[in-house]
Amino acid sequence: MTMSKLARIASIALILTAATASQALAHAHLKTSSPAEKASVVSPGELDLTFTEELDLKFSGVKLTDLGKKDIELGEAGLKDDGKVLTVPVSATLAPGDYTVDWHVLSTDGHKTSGSYTFTVKP
Repeated sequence: MTMSKLARIASIALILTAATASQALAHAHLKTSSPAEKASVVSPGELDLTFTEELDLKFSGVKLTDLGKKDIELGEAGLKDDGKVLTVPVSATLAPGDYTVDWHVLSTDGHKTSGSYTFTVKP
């Protein structure tokens, strides 16, 4: 293989790698949350999930469940901080125990992501 062919192959590989990396960065990834993952907290008044990209509220949401998989009532979700923070009021005081936050979001550039994390309400 000649050096020019090798250079072309290396250039193409570099371009493909860069394109793949930029697509991965375009998705809204969960950056921080409050309560934080695996945190032990008093009953929170709201859930705040901060993402790396601006979100489309119409296609984004959060579900909160207790250890028995019972849905916990939440208020209407909203956005703040340039549309990167999804905030959801918790309608009632949570009993001590473990809770799971399941989230799904659509970034304004059209990419969907989802995930979950847990936290504990201490007595």
